[in-house]
Amino acid sequence: MVFIRDTELSLRAAVALVNTLPDTDSEGVDRLTSQDDMAAYLTEFPFTGAMMRDEKELTAVRGIRGPLRALWDVDRDGAVPLVNAMLRDGRAMPQLVIHDAYDWHIHATEETAPLATRILVEAAMAFVEVIRADQWDRVRICDADDCRSVYVDYSKNGSKRYCDTGNCGNRMNVNAYRRRRARESA
Repeated sequence: MVFIRDTELSLRAAVALVNTLPDTDSEGVDRLTSQDDMAAYLTEFPFTGAMMRDEKELTAVRGIRGPLRALWDVDRDGAVPLVNAMLRDGRAMPQLVIHDAYDWHIHATEETAPLATRILVEAAMAFVEVIRADQWDRVRICDADDCRSVYVDYSKNGSKRYCDTGNCGNRMNVNAYRRRRARESA
């Protein structure tokens, strides 16, 4: 299943933001603690509209990581009230816009809304599409035994098992190979 471009971009931004949480990091490191961390995130996932680039905004963006992370802990039906609350609290008002290199797409908040609100509402709108497309089984937590990172599986056959934050897939495949070799040797 391939989501439309703005849905996939919003999902990728949500995944990256959630994966800055210490409990998703194998070393327990918070990856969003400074303005430099925030600038790096916004470089990779640009948002339009007002940006204060101050500690209050950083604190607010850090604060939405938990509500976003909660989406990976529920099933499709459990996600609905969470997404609805995000849209309601963000005063979502979907409208078509075109800017920069992007064709027509939806913005669901005013450009003057706080950055954290815009990020949260755009993520909620993307999750609306995941729910509507009945693709919630693609919202996953990494299968590596030492990783709690989240991801959305964009593969054609929905078979992805590991996140993109590290080399979990390679590491787990090497571990499985070594276990097979040890069994064969014994």
